[in-house]
Amino acid sequence: MKVLGISGSLRPDSYNTKLLRAAEELFPAEVDFVLYQGVKAVPPYDEGDDLQIAPMSVAALRSAIGEADAVLFATPEYNASIPGSLKNALDWISRPLATNTLRNKPVAVVGASTGAFGAVWAQADLRKVLGAIGARVVEGEVAVGHAPTRFDETGRLEDESLREQLQETIDALLAALEARALVPA
Repeated sequence: MKVLGISGSLRPDSYNTKLLRAAEELFPAEVDFVLYQGVKAVPPYDEGDDLQIAPMSVAALRSAIGEADAVLFATPEYNASIPGSLKNALDWISRPLATNTLRNKPVAVVGASTGAFGAVWAQADLRKVLGAIGARVVEGEVAVGHAPTRFDETGRLEDESLREQLQETIDALLAALEARALVPA
């Protein structure tokens, strides 16, 4: 079983990437967790460029999502919504709508921010966009507010309550995967 982690933050020392690394520790050993790091290379979406042969960075992202059984997104909050780079990548992924690589794929959304609310608005917006794309968005929310105080110097998520919430979200994602496997094709 393979789960792809996608961070909506491009910063090298991103709290959302740290949150994905914290999630990686909580997945069972049989889950292959892969952190995708190519969002920054995805060019601005332009329908005129959306041809049979996608840009290499878009093809790589589509392939990574297609090879995964599920996707875990971690998003910061910029101006009360998701970062433009993440939304842009999802615009590319959403094409063609009927057969995109996220269609019917289980996904979960978590988030961290330096503010008090842990990117809750961005998480809500991301869930809405993912639902419109056709992904199977699982229930669960992990809102890591005041992120600079939540991780230790090695990047480990210290707050036990947040770790429990993250575990619950991971469990919901894995349950959605199991339910998907039980449905005949």
